[in-house]
Amino acid sequence: MQARIRVTAGDSRDRLRPLLTWLRAESELRGRLELTGGAPAPGEMGAVVDVLTVALGGGGAAAVLARSLSTWLRQQRSDTTIEITTDGDGARSVKVTAQRVADAEAVIKSVLDAERER
Repeated sequence: MQARIRVTAGDSRDRLRPLLTWLRAESELRGRLELTGGAPAPGEMGAVVDVLTVALGGGGAAAVLARSLSTWLRQQRSDTTIEITTDGDGARSVKVTAQRVADAEAVIKSVLDAERER
């Protein structure tokens, strides 16, 4: 299973790379992270990196991702929204805003766990 993470509020380009660095600090996630992007917009020279893809499998990587994302969100100094989408037959998506979800870890984990159980 893969989870795709997109920063949808604030300057996403400036926040995605620090998020990648943050997640790489988790030993369970090292080697599972990749920045990807879409086609360049008119007038742009190259593709814009706008998605962080995380390969999840066994071993509790989903729980580690949920915990780490929720901690990262709490530490943001301005409103930040992330959208997490899983792939597969039962693809799911959730948006979490740093200042509007009391228990971001539980919300993120429920999405990741629901997809893994399919």
